[in-house]
Amino acid sequence: MIKRRALSVGIVCYPTTGGSGVVAVEIAHALAERGHQVHVVSYRKPARLDMMRPGIHFHPVDVPDYPLFEYPPYSLALATRLAEVICEFKLDVLHVHYAIPHAISGYLARKLANREDDLPLITTLHGTDITIVGKNPSYLPVTRFSLDSSDKVTVVSRWLASQVPERLGCGCTMDVIYNFVDTEKYQPRSSCQMKGRITRQTPVLMHMSNFRPVKHVEDVVECFLQVRKEIECQLVMIGDGPERPPAEKRLRESPFRADVHFLGIQDNAQEILPCADLFLFPSNAESFGLAALEAMACGAAVIGANVGGLTEVVRNGVDGVLTEPGDVNAMSAACLELLRDREKLNRMKQAARQRAVATFTTSASIDHYEDLYWRAINDLLRDGPDTGNNGTIEICEDK
Repeated sequence: MIKRRALSVGIVCYPTTGGSGVVAVEIAHALAERGHQVHVVSYRKPARLDMMRPGIHFHPVDVPDYPLFEYPPYSLALATRLAEVICEFKLDVLHVHYAIPHAISGYLARKLANREDDLPLITTLHGTDITIVGKNPSYLPVTRFSLDSSDKVTVVSRWLASQVPERLGCGCTMDVIYNFVDTEKYQPRSSCQMKGRITRQTPVLMHMSNFRPVKHVEDVVECFLQVRKEIECQLVMIGDGPERPPAEKRLRESPFRADVHFLGIQDNAQEILPCADLFLFPSNAESFGLAALEAMACGAAVIGANVGGLTEVVRNGVDGVLTEPGDVNAMSAACLELLRDREKLNRMKQAARQRAVATFTTSASIDHYEDLYWRAINDLLRDGPDTGNNGTIEICEDK
């Protein structure tokens, strides 16, 4: 068998704290740890990207500000920057996260660089790029085109795989590669305290997200208020976004404001999540639920909604409780039952940790991505553009 060589991999993502950007960065870190050279491209340095790691390179996109453009043409600036990176660093693989505009920018960049025949374009779909953005009539045709033009398409859950043909009418073949968590970094800690603010003197309920409407932050707030009327506890809110101000106002006006901690965006979530007994995650749509998985790895039971890919992460009644979306009373009842039965809660917390360790490891997911890269490379070299992703994996020599 021919030994695989190190690759030069381009990764495109949004730099914000949402799941797609976090996953892209963690893939970059893991690939670099295996000896690959990884070139991350975005309009600013992504959250969590560790520039001190060997093999990690960041290339910012300069978006022109010109009076003629009411909206800066980011997709074109991105395509130009990508073409420069492709040529300068002789990329072997271009892996874009989130369909719009990254997949279409990747398509244009390959043409600009004259690398259509030997540079595979991998597109990873994360959820809202299909369920919200992609199905919008303004983007639907170009989303379909970008997926059809990709050599490989991956999705983060079986549920999301079912949504692509249903919502887009796209017949592309997809690989399901689950998101993952570093279980050495994210793990339970016997001593948990965050700058003297969070202690284990009372149970801790926690939420972490980008505070967009889809996350149903108002349900987190109302659930906590119902539980706090019955049991003394704390609420920790991590993240930022449009739903944070109304949540802060509601809690500030409640009699339990002293039990609430808004921490904003945190780069050290692995140090805070172990404080949680219960992780509240009532989104009305989730393609996977990375924040919930990170909490599970830290030993928290998840109280979430029975939607989408979250059902593939959290086993209802085993490592968490899944209720119908918007049913705050059911969420509150589940919290109260577990907080009153510490033995059951501890079993669920242990099961959550075991689930993360057994099923969602970094090594397993990165193995899948590496195999996918080599399949895509060999498909192009052997047969031209790929029309499917079935067949055996072959390993090519240096070009």
